[in-house]
Amino acid sequence: MTENPSRTRIVLVDDHPMVRERLAEVINREADLLVCGEAEDRGGALDVINRENPGLVIVDLTLKRSNGLDLIKDLQVMHPELRILVVSMQDETLYAERVIRAGAHGYITKQEATRNILKAIRHVLAGNVFLSPELSGEILSRMLGRSKATVRSHDLLSDRELQVFELVGQGFSTRQIAEQLGLDVKTVETYRGRIKEKLELKDASELLRKAIAWKHEQAAES
Repeated sequence: MTENPSRTRIVLVDDHPMVRERLAEVINREADLLVCGEAEDRGGALDVINRENPGLVIVDLTLKRSNGLDLIKDLQVMHPELRILVVSMQDETLYAERVIRAGAHGYITKQEATRNILKAIRHVLAGNVFLSPELSGEILSRMLGRSKATVRSHDLLSDRELQVFELVGQGFSTRQIAEQLGLDVKTVETYRGRIKEKLELKDASELLRKAIAWKHEQAAES
């Protein structure tokens, strides 16, 4: 079968093969869209993007041996014209604004119906930013200085500090966090120290309790 050159080429970056398979099946049914490559980590994603020159990349935030947020920042520098849509299980209120600042053009959760994911894809390809109406309103309110929401703990943390904090809350040790994020142990210890300072925590035990409690709060709200 001859490939239709008018179809927009899409690369999928997700660490779960079944998720990539399901997304590819949905996307390839569309007459104007085509999945041209897949990857499970940052290195593989950069290779396939350089080779295939897609018009859109769909990125999960959790990748093998890497992090989707870091990949987005890389792509913003290396391929500034590339459209990026995040499709993730992570809480939209926690990460959506961060990924937009990093250079992505939309955020949608994997729980959304297929038609909504396709809607997000087309919205981003049309040159727009896609977020849920609720989050769009909240972000706009903050930009205009009208939000009455108090500063949340995670808002005080940088992107990398938030990644470390979240993994602490999942019970990962310093060494395991270093392996997960591709950092050395000393660097993770430095991030842990910054988190304790920003959140006014006395020691590692208090950091662990705070991180676990925060993860439970996130699970209850989702």
